[in-house]
Amino acid sequence: MRRVNDDRPGQPGQPDAPDVPPEAWSGVHRGVLREGEWVRLVDAKGRKHNFELVAGKRFFSNKGHLDHDELIGREEGFTVTSSAGGEYLVFRPLLSEFVVSMPRGAAVVYPKDSAQIVAMADIFPGAHVVEAGVGSGALTCSLLRAVGPHGRVSSYEVREEFAEVAQRNVRQFFGAEEGRDHPAWHLTIGDLAAELPASGERCDRIILDMLAPWDCLDAVGEALRPGGIVCAYVATTTQLSRFAEAVRLHGGFTEPHAWESLVRDWHLEGLAVRPSHAMNGHTAFLITARRMAPGQRPPLKKRRPAPGAYGPDYTGPRPPGVPAPPPEADGAPGTDG
Repeated sequence: MRRVNDDRPGQPGQPDAPDVPPEAWSGVHRGVLREGEWVRLVDAKGRKHNFELVAGKRFFSNKGHLDHDELIGREEGFTVTSSAGGEYLVFRPLLSEFVVSMPRGAAVVYPKDSAQIVAMADIFPGAHVVEAGVGSGALTCSLLRAVGPHGRVSSYEVREEFAEVAQRNVRQFFGAEEGRDHPAWHLTIGDLAAELPASGERCDRIILDMLAPWDCLDAVGEALRPGGIVCAYVATTTQLSRFAEAVRLHGGFTEPHAWESLVRDWHLEGLAVRPSHAMNGHTAFLITARRMAPGQRPPLKKRRPAPGAYGPDYTGPRPPGVPAPPPEADGAPGTDG
């Protein structure tokens, strides 16, 4: 029986598929390595080197040198030997590999968190996503790939030096020419709380990677379309708590949902199958909520708060229906002078 897709390029006996169309803006290439592309070399000890292929140039390491011309024109996925006998695997870098080795202005959103944001915030092709805190551009690359060239990512960054690093990194990953950006990306230097309302933009998703995401909830509420999702990326439990309570107090969002992801590799060698001694532990918490329609509020929680959750030591915002505790008396009654 003949399958209907047997004639697709890349099938056995058929010519290989052409390169990914430039208008897809995927940051990925097929076929042989070309001058101007970036490659990733990995040695026998797992040390990694990323560099741009330039005809006539050499790569140097403690294992001697390699001529770039030895790599250009070959299919990725091969082993090459340096002048001093060092062996290297040669591949194009994946997005998850690129973001952890690219130049940094600010800390990057790691791949495990970017993947969670794209999936759990439901970033879709054609979406309009607003990002506050562009950092070094790691999450921006994932958002742009998810929305595609027909979507839109509007990034806001208060620090110009971070924005410049992010711009270079995003251009490098997507192979954009100098002075040209991804067509779906718009970068603004400024504070989202002030700039987003002034822009009049309406969007489908908002990602907040900033110290005080609760400060811009009013702007987020105005810009998000009903059913849209806000997702905050925060590092500490105090930030997590304060943002959750600010969302509840706002009243225009569903009950917030918070989580973190921990990634642990495994060692595999015959019968020696065990967890790796190192792991990607806590990087940040993620918390999401959905925008209600104008004038609508979510049902109040039926479950009573845990004892002490909003006790005298709690100083943050209180959700509707949770009264402040009575002030404590000055001094303890029943004690002697």
